[in-house]
Amino acid sequence: MPSQLLVLVAVPVGAIIGSFLNVVIVRLPQKENLVAPRSRCRACGTELHWFDNIPVLSFLALRGRCRMCGAAISWRYPIVEAVTALMFALAACRSTPLSDLLVAWLFLSALIAIAGIDLEHQIIPDRITLPGIAVGFLTSFLGTRVSGLDSLLGILAGGGILFAVIVLSGGGMGGGDMKLGAMIGAFLGYKLALLALFLAVILGGIVALGLLSTGIRRRKDPIPFGPFLAIAAAVVMLWGEAILTWYLRVFSF
Repeated sequence: MPSQLLVLVAVPVGAIIGSFLNVVIVRLPQKENLVAPRSRCRACGTELHWFDNIPVLSFLALRGRCRMCGAAISWRYPIVEAVTALMFALAACRSTPLSDLLVAWLFLSALIAIAGIDLEHQIIPDRITLPGIAVGFLTSFLGTRVSGLDSLLGILAGGGILFAVIVLSGGGMGGGDMKLGAMIGAFLGYKLALLALFLAVILGGIVALGLLSTGIRRRKDPIPFGPFLAIAAAVVMLWGEAILTWYLRVFSF
């Protein structure tokens, strides 16, 4: 498929997947069925019509409110849909085999769902990360992304480093972050996983300093690390090789 056409296909596909990820973000932490019942207004319980469930467009048409009761609809819904569409399109812009692109879309979907759940509930569900580790490792044998050995080393590096942080910090980081690190390593391999961890620490530190200095968060308030890991992993998946090439060129002696 021509790259331009593939990008055009990626946008609506990503928006539709983003709509499903919103369901995952809401229902998975509550241990609810992800397929049934159909989507409902969280305020009045009215089942949504298909035309009120079109990604992004329905939110804009309804001006962010339920058609029946007028309750405000969270901005998370269109943001997740738009971000997923954008990430799918960016992944489709790369020159890569279709099998690798499908794996990248799967990985991005898991990252977006994890980030949304961790932001709202401060948990990273095992129901995503543990299957994600297995899928990331198994798909390394299907394409050209990383080798099976690289994926295995990525699991050990991504999970092992965060496990060491948990031990040394006395529980300052959760086991969910460790499993997410292992999942990132499974999909990206050890080199890019290490880069993702480094970028996540930098990004998390900058945001934490900003929140503390503005008084939005106090020193003892928890700040979830999962979203920073997810953002860093997405960035590294898309541009990690270019970042490593730039780093080695600039800092080589």
